[in-house]
Amino acid sequence: MRVTFVRHGQSTGNAGQPTRDLVAMPLTPLGTAQARQVAVGWSREPTHIVSSPFLRARQTAEPTCVRFPGVPMAIWPIHEFTYLSPARWVDTTRAQRRPAVEAYWTQGDPAHVDGEGAESFSQVLRRAEQALARLAMLPEDAEVFLFSHGQFMQAVRLAAQRPAEPDGDRMARFWRFEQRWPVLNCQQLVLRRAAGRWQVLGDALPKPPEAPVAVGPAGAPGASP
Repeated sequence: MRVTFVRHGQSTGNAGQPTRDLVAMPLTPLGTAQARQVAVGWSREPTHIVSSPFLRARQTAEPTCVRFPGVPMAIWPIHEFTYLSPARWVDTTRAQRRPAVEAYWTQGDPAHVDGEGAESFSQVLRRAEQALARLAMLPEDAEVFLFSHGQFMQAVRLAAQRPAEPDGDRMARFWRFEQRWPVLNCQQLVLRRAAGRWQVLGDALPKPPEAPVAVGPAGAPGASP
């Protein structure tokens, strides 16, 4: 089995615009072009296409669904990790949220829930583990494309590579890794399952169609939009 997670294309939040609705945030024109580039770049045909319920992920998946019309798209809870309560950060930018983001990670408590609409680091790890468990139930020859989000993909990487490590240790490791190697728009995380174990094959970063998009780790409220 081979699975490929794809981060969505550039969103309005990535482009520095104020964020009002994490679920309904759309792609920018550049993000739409990136999604089309992903679709034409596949060298394999999928057996399954999966998307986060968030609009920017579904919009990124759409050109791939058009290219492979015989493969239906399923919606799974592989949406972004939102660790700051969204109600307190309506219509704010990444720069405005940065102090709160840093305070959250400095606290380093995997069980902490910031407020309504937020989840703990432990909860996002459980979602990542559940996604991998659901994938493991598919046929051994499955080829799965999943359209997701940067920090959720980082959680998937940790769940695959360090399944037995305590959540607190994984939280500290997550933030250090995210600071140095954030997942860029339309970057891919490829995993293979063999002999009952997941192996991370690597990351594939396609060249954006217009200009490189540098996306820092502090995106939407407690997320990377």
